[in-house]
Amino acid sequence: MTERMFLLNSRTLFAQAVKNWPAKVLSVALAIILFIFHRMSILEERFFSVPLNIETFEDLIPSSSYPRMVRVTLRGDANSIFPIVEEDIEAYLDLGNYTEAGNYRAPVEIRKKGTALGVDPLEIGVDPLEISVELDRKVSKSVSLIPRYQGYVESGYELVSYTLEPTQVVIEGPSKLITGISELVTEYVELSGRNADFSTTVRVLNRESRIVVQGNGVAEFKAFIREAIMIRTLEELPIEVIGLEDSLRAEPEVSTGSIRLEGSQKDLEAYTPGGTILTLDCSGITQRGEYTLPVQVNIPPLFALTRSEPEEVRVYIYDNPQP
Repeated sequence: MTERMFLLNSRTLFAQAVKNWPAKVLSVALAIILFIFHRMSILEERFFSVPLNIETFEDLIPSSSYPRMVRVTLRGDANSIFPIVEEDIEAYLDLGNYTEAGNYRAPVEIRKKGTALGVDPLEIGVDPLEISVELDRKVSKSVSLIPRYQGYVESGYELVSYTLEPTQVVIEGPSKLITGISELVTEYVELSGRNADFSTTVRVLNRESRIVVQGNGVAEFKAFIREAIMIRTLEELPIEVIGLEDSLRAEPEVSTGSIRLEGSQKDLEAYTPGGTILTLDCSGITQRGEYTLPVQVNIPPLFALTRSEPEEVRVYIYDNPQP
């Protein structure tokens, strides 16, 4: 009798449980959905940007432009997501399965590290979701390194030579980009106001982010500065007779001449000719007649004489009438 009553009670309970079962299932589903919405409504959000890494087959490298940063959204409990440091969220494209050059599209994936591990609940979103990247063969070659200048050395000086170490650098990058590069330049070397030798360290400029310059990216520049040398010609200088006895008088066939001087720019520009520069020395003449005498040039020791015209002059010597 007891077993019979147990079976009756069980059937009654089962009948009551399945009575109106669609409504009951719907109620449970609604409860779950409400719970999820409630849970989501109390979650906090945090936004920041992280670098995008491209993981490729060892012989391939990105050759097209692509976003270097992606936007990351963290959603979770405030006490859990705000202590997460940006360095512990890594965004990357996994292109390691591609072994040939070409254009590929892949989803942006997230790798958690450090403070982001073990955080629950934690939802991570990323923008953009997918990125298209062109891959090319990675090559390297040596190119010339050229210095660039800015400004001018002090007036009267000139840059006569320089050295640059190294004179060449090795660059690495996509084949199609490397092929078109034959040289790189340095940042500007400032010359303004310089009047002596100097050396300085300059950076190697690389405006193409897809190209890598091997080494430390700097060069040693040494400049050698000297006083500027110039040539100055003085024309129509009088030729004067010196050393002639008072009893004689001279009549040179040519009365003026010219000279060409070489010296520092500063000294030559400041030089004002004065006094006797071109002379005919008649101190050895004691009687009248016709003589050919060398033209003597008297210039400051700062300068070098590169030309003198005329080099000699015919002079006619006459008796000087006494008063």
